[in-house]
Amino acid sequence: MKIAFACDPLDGFKIYKDTTYAMMSEAARRGHAIHVFQHKDMAFEAGKVIANVARVTLTGDDKDWYRMEAPVAQELTAFDAILERTDPPFNMEYIYATYLLELAEKQGARIFNKPEAIRSFNEKLAIAQFPQYIAPTLVTSDAARIRAFHQVHGDIILKPLDGMGGAGIFRVMNDALNLGSIIETLTENGRQTIMVQRYIPEITQGDKRILLIGGEVVPYCLARIPQGTEIRGNLAVGGVGVAREISARDREIAVALGPILLKRGLLLVGLDAIGDYMTELNVTSPTCFQEIRQQTGFDVAAMFVDALEKHAETWN
Repeated sequence: MKIAFACDPLDGFKIYKDTTYAMMSEAARRGHAIHVFQHKDMAFEAGKVIANVARVTLTGDDKDWYRMEAPVAQELTAFDAILERTDPPFNMEYIYATYLLELAEKQGARIFNKPEAIRSFNEKLAIAQFPQYIAPTLVTSDAARIRAFHQVHGDIILKPLDGMGGAGIFRVMNDALNLGSIIETLTENGRQTIMVQRYIPEITQGDKRILLIGGEVVPYCLARIPQGTEIRGNLAVGGVGVAREISARDREIAVALGPILLKRGLLLVGLDAIGDYMTELNVTSPTCFQEIRQQTGFDVAAMFVDALEKHAETWN
């Protein structure tokens, strides 16, 4: 197969933990040809979606790990699979990229995850489609509604809908200390919609990343455990990742959602859970492949490339 990765610049990869690198390495090991491009390399020209795409060879050297050929303008339909692996933020440029990818898809390109599905599944708000699996949740820009929610639940989490890496997350306990200021800041005085959830005390045991690949559940999750006085388990803010077998409740949620999400065009999903509740559905560039493999021996990248090979010919 000719596989093209829409990803961030390779010189910024930390290959000891990067999931996109793990995908590339496994695909290359099987003899697939690896290519890369960035969102900014795409264009709609003469009725076709094209991109300046570069062939990449992996060297096996941990430091000098790739060789890249000169980019060549190619139609995206020239590839057997295109993997969208660009990290958030999911801003307007990212959305424009999904529009171009969707046009390419209509011309015959096979894109994982599907561009329309990436747009439709806001990584915070998508959980509202499955209310039976989530903690009490409010989505609003209305300060009065947020205050009323706090009155009912006492201990709450407030967060922006477009955040990443734990940015902008606040906890307000029963004393309501700084609630007004936090509401004003996050909602921009009522102009920005946010999410509010009842605090889940099991966060001390980890914010669990559960992976769904081709509708199937990876048997291990990565529990990202907050450190010190921090309430966030995100690895980006110092959380420690501990791989463990998924719980019966986590499996119940994942097994129920896996086929639904695959049918909607999501080959790879990072389902986040705290305690018995789902908290996010990550669809842009889910991670944690390498941490799980390093700690358990389970080869997540192999499972992913298996699924890619299985679905590539029939994806559209």
